[in-house]
Amino acid sequence: MAKQIRSLMDTDGDMLSGTIEADETYIGGYRKAGQGGKDKTPVLGLVQRGGGVRAKVSAREAHLVLGHIQKNVSKGSAIMSDQFGVYQKVKKLGYGHDSINHWKKEFGRGEVHTNTIEGFWAQLKRGLLGTYNGAISSDYLQSYVNEFSYRYAKPSSEIFAGLMAKI
Repeated sequence: MAKQIRSLMDTDGDMLSGTIEADETYIGGYRKAGQGGKDKTPVLGLVQRGGGVRAKVSAREAHLVLGHIQKNVSKGSAIMSDQFGVYQKVKKLGYGHDSINHWKKEFGRGEVHTNTIEGFWAQLKRGLLGTYNGAISSDYLQSYVNEFSYRYAKPSSEIFAGLMAKI
């Protein structure tokens, strides 16, 4: 039943617009770089400030990251990101872009920051660990990411009504 409810929490729909924060994170596993063990799964994320979230379990390859942006963000929107090289290409696709440099201990410069998406990642990871004890198969990770994306953008009073409207 929970799987069926999560299937209703797909966040596809209207395009994100305005100021969008883009970032990626890794979920699950216990391997550190260069060590054996279970791999962590990459997740790409976009958050509209004051709006919705679009997160996708996907590799960090340029064409996948840029495709995720093009599918979910209206042209002309401003993309805020870190220094990951792929994001430097969004200007050629019709988006504004500015970035911060975490390597230089820069986490915000006025309106240029990724604090909103970082907050979403923290909420997602705490929720997965606290609710599901971190025991999530990478095969089903996208449905859990969809659940948290759906819940992040809606007031708790609208979640149930929104799900009932999709039935």
